[in-house]
Amino acid sequence: MSAEQSYDVIIIGGGPGGYPAAIRAAQLGMKVACIENRKRMGGTCLNIGCIPSKALLESSERFMAAKTEFTTHGIEFDGLRLNLANLLGHKDKVVSGLGDGIDYLFRKHKITRLLGTGSIAAPGQVEVAVADGARQTLLAKSIVIATGSEGATLPDVPIDEDRIASSTGALSFPEVPKHLVVIGAGYVGLELGSVWQRLGAEVTVVEYLDRITPGMDSELAQVLHKVLQHQGFEFRLSQKVTAARIEGDHVVLSVEPSSGGASEQLQADRVLVAVGRRPYTEGLGLEAIGVERDRKGFITVDAHWRTNVAGIYAIGDVIGGPMLAHKATEEGIALIEQLAGLPGHVNYDAIPAIVYTAPEAASVGQSEEALKEAGVNYKVGRFPFNANSRARAKAQTEGLAKVLADAETDRILGVHILGPEAGSLIHEAVVAMEFSGAADDIARTCHAHPTLPEALKEAAMDAGAWAIHIAR
Repeated sequence: MSAEQSYDVIIIGGGPGGYPAAIRAAQLGMKVACIENRKRMGGTCLNIGCIPSKALLESSERFMAAKTEFTTHGIEFDGLRLNLANLLGHKDKVVSGLGDGIDYLFRKHKITRLLGTGSIAAPGQVEVAVADGARQTLLAKSIVIATGSEGATLPDVPIDEDRIASSTGALSFPEVPKHLVVIGAGYVGLELGSVWQRLGAEVTVVEYLDRITPGMDSELAQVLHKVLQHQGFEFRLSQKVTAARIEGDHVVLSVEPSSGGASEQLQADRVLVAVGRRPYTEGLGLEAIGVERDRKGFITVDAHWRTNVAGIYAIGDVIGGPMLAHKATEEGIALIEQLAGLPGHVNYDAIPAIVYTAPEAASVGQSEEALKEAGVNYKVGRFPFNANSRARAKAQTEGLAKVLADAETDRILGVHILGPEAGSLIHEAVVAMEFSGAADDIARTCHAHPTLPEALKEAAMDAGAWAIHIAR
């Protein structure tokens, strides 16, 4: 095997786990190759996930603000209209520009980028199949699987990415649906449902469970539920979709109670299936080389992201846990640093999660339900945004900040924020938790006035029963 075909690390997958790992490996002096079957790097996140959806959320939120909020600030005008083609064009431009940025970084760091599909022929040996059918074999000291996940599907609800779409198709509907049915009340369903609801669609969300956003702190989820209902969402909880058929320009869904019962028909002109994600391992050859997976198909790894086969590692969605782009990034970088002899580490207790609705919902650490179930003696501090001066000035006062702390040590165990810019506000709590901070540490840190972060400060103060701007 020639030197050109031998690498220190080969990474299969160029998403938010794989491409940062490749860059970090190059920074540390490793010879690295990254295999990706999309022409644009960035994986699901950049191409059909996080980035395009957030571009649509940002644009649609501004459109809704122009319709409903500007008059509060004394701004009046006539003739507001939506140019959907331009809105979608902005999304595509954002995605393209960021993809070009990754390509530039790969060139700068002299990373070998291979366009094709990778499979593991044996420990230390990867085969790459390219579009024209050619194959090449590469050698590596270490192989990292970073192939991510794909959207889960429902039996008898066939996705055609037109009338019945996954999150991919829902990024580019050619017109605003009159009635959009979203199957699944998780992060993806609520975000994309928000996009089209703001642009004028009637949105009905069908959820199997008796609540929205499973896993989120239930108090926050209940408030978010009410806010979205007020915005115009219709929720049909504890119900399931058992079948779907296309009739002309409409979709007819069969819906029944989750626990069983009489079925009814629900009609929409478009449907979004957003029922979670599953690991993507197709074509990797894991069975042949004996890489272990759990019953759900996730690759089994130890605390150092090692599989049971020597020299083969896995990170990101494909190993389960929070299926978040930033979690995959942290794992990829930490793994590469460990391979280089450095103390790479990921603190899984301090990984934030955000729902980019309006208002945003953001969390880090334990929920109140998890603490109760674990028998932890905790205390709670809360502060509503309607008592925050900056939120009042913005006329965005829905939601609250919530701090959970150990009742004896005051160590922060979880923080949950529903309100304006919650996705940015949560990171103060993340940093505090990384340093094993106490609620009192945030409470006694000077926050500029008037600012939104003061809501978190006051919630931390309330955990100690001394919040200034609310009466307990």
